[in-house]
Amino acid sequence: MFTNKTKKLLREGKSVLGTMVSEVRSPGIAVMLATAGFDFFVIDTEHSPFTLETVQNMVLAARGARITPIVRVPTRFGHHNLSRPLDCGAEGLLVPQVETREQVKAIVEATRYHPLGKRGMALRRTHNNFARGNPTEITQKNNEETLIILQIESKLAIDNLEDLLSVPGIDAALIGPNDLSQSLGVPGNTAHPLVQEYIGKMVKKCQKAGIPAGIHPGNPESLRPWIEKGMRLLMCSNDINLIVDGGTKIVEQLRQQLI
Repeated sequence: MFTNKTKKLLREGKSVLGTMVSEVRSPGIAVMLATAGFDFFVIDTEHSPFTLETVQNMVLAARGARITPIVRVPTRFGHHNLSRPLDCGAEGLLVPQVETREQVKAIVEATRYHPLGKRGMALRRTHNNFARGNPTEITQKNNEETLIILQIESKLAIDNLEDLLSVPGIDAALIGPNDLSQSLGVPGNTAHPLVQEYIGKMVKKCQKAGIPAGIHPGNPESLRPWIEKGMRLLMCSNDINLIVDGGTKIVEQLRQQLI
C-alpha cells in the first residue's frame, strides 16, 4: 500500500488542496487533476450516479498518478457502504451528515481493522495492489494510511463536535456550508452571519482537538478567510464548475471578438 500523501502532509501540519468529481467518468480526470497540481480529489457517490466500478477505475488511475483518491460515500450508515470503496483502493473517505458519537463509532468500526475496528478482511484487493502479504502488516498499514474525514453539516453536529472528534480513528473534519445553512434556517445563504459564526465554532473546536479542519467553497476567494483562521483541508470547485464556468469564460471572450 502506498503512503497516503494527503494524510502525511496533514500530519506534518501542512495544508492540502483538492477538488471534487461528480460527473466526469473517465479515469483520465485523475491524471488531469494530478497534472494541475491538486494533492487529492473527492469522488462523489453521494450526489452522483457513479458505480463502484467507476470508482475503482478512477482510483487505479489516481494511484498511478500519485494523487490521493478520496470517496464521499452515499451515506454514513451501513458497514458495506463504508468498507467497499476502501476495498476498491480509495485512500480515504469523506462521510456525510455525521451528527452523533454513535455514528462516528460505527464509521470507525467499518473502516478500521483490529484493534480500532472490525473492517472486513479482504486483503488481496486494490488497496494492497493485489499482492500477498502478512495480514498483520497489511491491516496495520491500512489503518495508518487510510484517511477518514467527517463531513459536518448541521448545528447538531457542531454542538456535538468535541464528542465526535474524541473517537479514535478520525483524521479530519470538513464543513458542509450549504447543508449547515439549511440546518440553521437560512437555506443556501452560506454568507449569513449565523452560518459564518457556526463555521468559526467548528474551526475552533477542531483546533482544540488537534484535528485538521476543512471547507469546500466554489472559488479561491472564499477560502482566504478560513485559511487565515487555520483551516488546512482545502477544497475548491468541482468538475462541473471547472468545465462549465471555464468554458463560459472562453465563449464570452470569443463572442466579444466577433462583435
